[in-house]
Amino acid sequence: MNDVSVTFDVAVVGGGPAGLATAIALAQVGAITALIARRVPYADNRTTALLGGSIDFLQELAVWPHCQETAAPLRTMRLIDDTGRLIRAPEVRFSSDEIGLDAFGYNIENSVLIAVLERRAAELPSLTRFDDEADTIDPDDAIVAIQTGSGKRLSARLVIGADGRQSPCREAAGITVNRRELNQAALTFNVGHARPHRDVSTEFHTPQGPCAFVPLPGNRCSVVWVARPKEAERLFSLSDDELSEAAERQSHSILGRVRVEGGRHLFPLAIERAAQFAQRRVALVGEAAHVIPPIGAQGLNLGLRDAADIAAIVREALASGEDPGAPQLLKRYDWARRGDVMSRTLAIDWANRSLLHDFLPLQSLRAAGLHLIGSVGPIRRLAMREGLAPSWRSRLKDYGLNRGATPSNRHNDGLFDKT
Repeated sequence: MNDVSVTFDVAVVGGGPAGLATAIALAQVGAITALIARRVPYADNRTTALLGGSIDFLQELAVWPHCQETAAPLRTMRLIDDTGRLIRAPEVRFSSDEIGLDAFGYNIENSVLIAVLERRAAELPSLTRFDDEADTIDPDDAIVAIQTGSGKRLSARLVIGADGRQSPCREAAGITVNRRELNQAALTFNVGHARPHRDVSTEFHTPQGPCAFVPLPGNRCSVVWVARPKEAERLFSLSDDELSEAAERQSHSILGRVRVEGGRHLFPLAIERAAQFAQRRVALVGEAAHVIPPIGAQGLNLGLRDAADIAAIVREALASGEDPGAPQLLKRYDWARRGDVMSRTLAIDWANRSLLHDFLPLQSLRAAGLHLIGSVGPIRRLAMREGLAPSWRSRLKDYGLNRGATPSNRHNDGLFDKT
């Protein structure tokens, strides 16, 4: 096989959650798909809060029914001003039942999600897995040639770069990146606690950034603690007993006695956005396209919307006999994702900046805004709906997100077949 080039409709490079979900979605809409990614044991204990639209998407992929029992519902969100400043915002509480939902979403351990995605990918006959790395990626006018690390050669009309922040696919397509360091770092770990969380996610806003306690099944939470780099490094270096005490103080003991579980991670924060989300037969998803701070549970949710949108566009292309890697379709994907990514990035960046500055007018504006959201029902409900997904995404129905047309003589498991 090393001397033969196999041609696919689409090749997905990268086997993280966004890459796996994209490959599954593409195979389900009828694309003959290659997935190029090493199978490596996932030992990370980090978690992801999957919001409503992501749950719907994973349902369509036949993935969510195998995850739900190991995930914790997020039914209430609390925002608490813990800055200690002269002007402080009132506590804001969002309840999912106020907008007719049982839960805003679910918090799940990444290892569980990836295991279920891997199993689903293995079930699809139109998805071929290469347990390898993409060594070279060579876009041309008509096709993209790929050679793997073991010497296998394949080609595809469209390549999906789901290969992370240092994306070789992005580099091969000649796409540049806008990057800004935030002078903050995030410490993540899980805790057990004495009192039940009652499906309430609580985010404390401190002068160095937010600290969120997000429910997990049982009396457990995942913690995302954003701080200045030196403070984050200090916390990271604490013993389990010392970090348990620090987390309990930061939570103001709302969960009772806190005990840190094994495994913690520390990483610097930055905002990154690709100058284009698609170019030269390469489309970017997940962190190859955008990186945002772990605030407001937007990271992987954005990546799953990338997956849903490129799958819908490829489906329409195949149904009408178009080339899925044609420039006009890549422009369509770029347009579909740009508004969503930019609006999420701006909202998170503003919320984060408002915590870090002592400028009194800015603090007054932040306090007034949160007071308005907390006290005016229609504004609060609008904020909740927009937090789950931008309302203007309904325009993407023009791309076939909810149509039932299926390319003839191709495998399809019903993705987006609802009218």
